[in-house]
Amino acid sequence: METQAGRLAVPSVRDQAGAEEWAMRVDLAACYRMVAHHGWDDLVFTHISARVPGGGDHFLINPYGLLFEEVTASSLVKVDLAGEKVMASPFAINPAGFVIHSAIHAARDDAQCVLHLHTSAGVAVSCQKDGLLPISQPSIFVHAGLAYHDYEGVALDDAEKPRLVAGFGKNIFLILRNHGLLTVGQTVADAFLAMFVLQRACEIQVMAQSGGAALIPIPQPILDGARAQSAQVTRGLGGALAWPGILRKLDRLDPSYRT
Repeated sequence: METQAGRLAVPSVRDQAGAEEWAMRVDLAACYRMVAHHGWDDLVFTHISARVPGGGDHFLINPYGLLFEEVTASSLVKVDLAGEKVMASPFAINPAGFVIHSAIHAARDDAQCVLHLHTSAGVAVSCQKDGLLPISQPSIFVHAGLAYHDYEGVALDDAEKPRLVAGFGKNIFLILRNHGLLTVGQTVADAFLAMFVLQRACEIQVMAQSGGAALIPIPQPILDGARAQSAQVTRGLGGALAWPGILRKLDRLDPSYRT
């Protein structure tokens, strides 16, 4: 594909997408850019997917081979639950990534967006026998809806899907043991905020452990009230509280995600 000033020249698909789909494409591209901005990306090897509004079982996912900082609304690939393209695109998708995402999208209508990362802190915590410890304020919100899934190798086998879905249940946060982190949300903004909190909790844990001192666990009664406290902190808006500011930041940095 041709490049212009170091950028891929991706043809716009705005006239092929309805208003709701285009808005979802912009939000999803923004999410990829913010993951890259925070340094949470893993070259081209993790994924964020979103269901196309009103599109049944059609989903948007990253074009395999593009860095997250290169993803645009038009470059996102539209696929079905089998990972087959339902809109022409010059890009392929990563089959290993879509095994995980398609399993969750198929099982949960509330998982409109699925965000999966391999951050250093996230993988480090996923390797620890006790997982995420309830030792920080971010961790209490994660513990209000956290599940684990044991490592079964690179996710290429559809046979893993039922076990992944059963273990995840109706939770928001999933630690894939020896692998990484995953969050879901009813919107891209919700999934991103959930990942921000989970990643921050993992970073704090690794830093706290590196000090070598005994760690202070948060009492169970506080953990039990975390879900209600989370709703209060975000004024019931979830990720939508921070998302407009995130988009303004991206527009200042590089608005090409909108193209």
